[in-house]
Amino acid sequence: MTTDQILLLAILTATLALFLWGRWRHDVVALAALVACILAGLIPSREAFAGFGHPAVITVAAVLILSRGLQTTGAVDLLTRTILPAGAGRTLTMAALLGLGAALSAFMNNVGAMALLMPVAIQQASRIGVTPGQMLMPLAFATILGGMTTLVGTPPNLIVSGFRESAGNGGFAMFDFAPAGLAVALAGISFVVLGGWRLVPVKRPSGADAFETAAYFTEVEVPEGSKLSGKSLRHIEDSLSQIEAQIVGLVRNNVRISAPHRGLTVRDGDILVLEADVEGLAETLSALDLKLEAEKRPRTNQDDAVPAPETDSNAEDDGKEPAPKSAPRPDDIVVKELAVLPGSTLVGRSARDLQLRSRYGLNLLAVSREDRKPQVRLRTLSLRSGDVLLLQGPVETLADFASETGCVPLAERELRLPQKRKAILAGAIMVAAVALATFGILPAEAAFTLGVLVSMVTGTVPPRTVYTAVDWPVIVLLGALMPVAGAMETTGTASLIAETLVETVAQGNAIAALALVLVVTMTLSDVMNNAATAAVMAPIAVGIAAALGGNPDSFLMAVAIGASCAFLTPIGHQNNTLILGPGGFSFGDYWRLGLPMELIITAVALPVLILVWGL
Repeated sequence: MTTDQILLLAILTATLALFLWGRWRHDVVALAALVACILAGLIPSREAFAGFGHPAVITVAAVLILSRGLQTTGAVDLLTRTILPAGAGRTLTMAALLGLGAALSAFMNNVGAMALLMPVAIQQASRIGVTPGQMLMPLAFATILGGMTTLVGTPPNLIVSGFRESAGNGGFAMFDFAPAGLAVALAGISFVVLGGWRLVPVKRPSGADAFETAAYFTEVEVPEGSKLSGKSLRHIEDSLSQIEAQIVGLVRNNVRISAPHRGLTVRDGDILVLEADVEGLAETLSALDLKLEAEKRPRTNQDDAVPAPETDSNAEDDGKEPAPKSAPRPDDIVVKELAVLPGSTLVGRSARDLQLRSRYGLNLLAVSREDRKPQVRLRTLSLRSGDVLLLQGPVETLADFASETGCVPLAERELRLPQKRKAILAGAIMVAAVALATFGILPAEAAFTLGVLVSMVTGTVPPRTVYTAVDWPVIVLLGALMPVAGAMETTGTASLIAETLVETVAQGNAIAALALVLVVTMTLSDVMNNAATAAVMAPIAVGIAAALGGNPDSFLMAVAIGASCAFLTPIGHQNNTLILGPGGFSFGDYWRLGLPMELIITAVALPVLILVWGL
């Protein structure tokens, strides 16, 4: 061993130990490893921070931003209702979601597949009673497994095929990877669905439980020609049974009916009073294709519900057409929760008394009250200390309103109201970006960055939220460790590890050598880029096959499978990295499900490789 190899192994050992200890945040440890390599002369200082421009880092950042657009526009709700079985239990929901993720990953960039389904997984986790991480980690693993079933599913497959072609044997065909890849994917997904998910640590993302509020009460109008017209309240409530929302009142001809009979038929122009939490509210509006009554412009002097903040008026709330003035940009409109404090000037006053739309340009969308249901219209409800208001308006206006009236903003959480046009647009942008990457028109990092740019221009991801959508500790982690992984290759440390293990452990046995190639490749892929792992291990595998007189294709397939099966750490694959923040995970959480997965994959892959490709 050279001095450089000894130093690098020492740094890697210390880094992994600190990751597993968990005392310091993973991005801090990664930066420390990078600095240590610079000081040891293992990485030239001029190349030390090149990792932050690495395609994988750019891709992860762009995918996180596009994923935010899918969430906030309601595209996730549309996808969930279309593909996943409605009201399905935990096992069927997981099977459907993981199967979809694996199928998409076989023919598209598996990072794109993960990004597309990650918001769906978070949403479904709440419905079936598991933490976000208990859905995200299985989904990440399923999308990784699906990628190994075709030539284009994952970079290691392309690298292995390219190496075979450069050796004069021709490249692998599109579905040459399917026999082993499909068997491994089915075994891995079945294990997770049938109980493996329980091995995922029960953790919640930072801030996920920062506060709880009682259910919100809001009003929605049944527009003319709505699909709800002519249907009974019983039929509508049955369709809402899985969303945890209910109808608690109905307003017809300005008369409120509390606890209306379930057999009552809904008419055009009726106003439904709904009780739901924020997530249920968004899902309800999307499922019924309705809009909040508070977002509609009043039609009479009596009906002075709060209009949308895109226009404002200096006039009082008297139903007159407001005079247009400089309207806030749609990008500046947000939905925020404000709690009414004791002594607030809002206590005892209603939205109509406050003239919210003409004086402030704000919408009162809903009110959360702890002890009992409001018995009057939303616009005339007298506010009390402890009420939580769901308000829509410009960011600065909401901040000024809170300060002026004695309210306090609640801790930030994702508040989304469905926007059908933008939801379709956000989905189209993601599909287009994935297609550009899949068909090789643009590199993945360029395709997803183009998607981010288009999203900002079209407003599906407001520019002000772009930087908050990125999980920066994850980006620092990747950017810092990319040069460290590169040093493993340039110093020959990776090759040294692989060759030493094969020579000392296999000892001339072809089956033992094949198993060792698979396991060593898996191990390396857990701590370095999977494409780099495949590039390092492919020539070693072929050399071992030649020395043993075996079939090189079996060993190359073992490299392809092993390079894709990085389940022990968050840095082995970009999909593992994507879920680090949203799942609330630490570095040492992955092995609990990842280790059994790798054992199962090894047990399934070896006999399939021997049976299909021979030794």
